[in-house]
Amino acid sequence: MATSLELRSKAEQRPWIIDDRQRGIFRVARRAFVEDEILLMERDRLFSRCWLYIGHESELPKPNDFLTRNVGGRELIFNRDRKGVFQAFLNTCPHRGALVARERKGNAIAFRCFYHGWAFNNNGQFAVRDADGAYPDDFNSDGCANLPKVPKLAGYRGFYFVNFDAGAVSLEDYLADSRQILDLIADQGPDGMEIIGQEQRYSIRANWKLLLENSFDGYHAGDTHSTYFEYLSDQIEMQATLPTETRVWDLKNGHASIEGEAPWGRPVARWIPAWGAQAKTEVEAIKQELIGRLGEERAQRIAILGRNTAIFPNLVINDIMAITLRTFYPLEPDRMNVCGWALGVKGETRDMRKRRLDNFLEFLGPGGFATPDDVEALEAAQRGYGALQEAEWNDISRGMLRKGGFHATDEEQMRCFWREWARRMGADQ
Repeated sequence: MATSLELRSKAEQRPWIIDDRQRGIFRVARRAFVEDEILLMERDRLFSRCWLYIGHESELPKPNDFLTRNVGGRELIFNRDRKGVFQAFLNTCPHRGALVARERKGNAIAFRCFYHGWAFNNNGQFAVRDADGAYPDDFNSDGCANLPKVPKLAGYRGFYFVNFDAGAVSLEDYLADSRQILDLIADQGPDGMEIIGQEQRYSIRANWKLLLENSFDGYHAGDTHSTYFEYLSDQIEMQATLPTETRVWDLKNGHASIEGEAPWGRPVARWIPAWGAQAKTEVEAIKQELIGRLGEERAQRIAILGRNTAIFPNLVINDIMAITLRTFYPLEPDRMNVCGWALGVKGETRDMRKRRLDNFLEFLGPGGFATPDDVEALEAAQRGYGALQEAEWNDISRGMLRKGGFHATDEEQMRCFWREWARRMGADQ
């Protein structure tokens, strides 16, 4: 029987992508979505070495607040200590491995493992006094009994990330130009942004990379989400057309974004007639505040233009009719867990918060117009890969030779992801 190393070696010998820039052809091998050995490599080369989103600062508003979350296949504690410093620990007892914090969130100055009672303060320090002779006098002098810290934790504009590679580049260097997108989001409220409510969790029977592609794919919207655009036209008399001028941003390091104007209202400051005259006055006041604080050009970009962004490898930010954050992690080549959050402006009025959440749930929520359509499309693609011996490649060539900038329906943003994926997987073609 072949060993894991032999399987990986075999996987690396066959091309994963074809990137022929002269001829304008870009293809991805469908085995990248189905093979166990490729998932093993992704866990090692991507999810153990890249910066991964863990949470937003607003989820831990007070000292001693904590939450538990699975990130990159690891159970973690994300917390603030008594001084309010943000920290991240591996949620596994150094004694026998049991989860130490089993609640999803709370406020605690210490954590205690239910299995054998080992306790730790919220700085992760071992805090048990045992009878003489239970352990050597110098027990834990090397920190072996403390909660293990995540090697790296860093934040940018309220968005916190972890990295399990102690030698990884800084978060700011890793984010590269995607920091511009996080800035556009963080600047939407004069008092900052906040997560609204609890996370939404669900599973999809498809490879995780399909959701990444789909999240900023403008090509599928008119067909896959035709019911939503019919609803906009028929029910609320909105001119339901796709963005005609969308810019594709290569944000470096595998991050990318599409940005353009679309027909829906944006609570940050884009009014639509369906909201009524009172809302128009409120939206205009929000826009004037943006202009006064950020200047006309930047305020208009924030208020009018929406953007779908992917931060490599598995954070998606849809800043469109509402703001959704999504992360996802593969359990198997054909199954992923998804977590989603709504993000909003701190201090916005009750009416504007309602419009934001209506927009979020109507389109982006698990039961909205878009998500069930997308899940069905991704799972249908995954089923189609059963024929990969006869139909080996996905085509992601659309618009590759276009001059003067890429369009909303082009696929350059996916190519940005796949080039970085291939580079990190050791198969730069």
